[in-house]
Amino acid sequence: MTPHSRIAQLIGGLMISAEALAQATPAPSESRGALLYSTHCIACHTSQIHWRDKKLATDWTSLKAQVSRWQANAQLGWSEHDIVEVARHLNVHYYGFPQTGDQVSRLGSRR
Repeated sequence: MTPHSRIAQLIGGLMISAEALAQATPAPSESRGALLYSTHCIACHTSQIHWRDKKLATDWTSLKAQVSRWQANAQLGWSEHDIVEVARHLNVHYYGFPQTGDQVSRLGSRR
């Protein structure tokens, strides 16, 4: 085997390895709700707001209503899906309310 053919084999092997790594399953990314919340809400809403005694969200429906209210106040123009995703993110991390009567929440994340 010539030095050139060994180099060609090595390069070919490296290319195959690089391709396999590129196709590997990526690490889970943040949910859409988490990204929207961290982009638009976290500046004013620290986690303490979700733990306070006088919180306005007392169940899944009121949590979605508050997310809808605040996105409207901020003129974000979120879709119903976006509102549900942010509410789901908050629910998972802070509230733990049962999610009832919400078809979108049962579909999982859209990408």
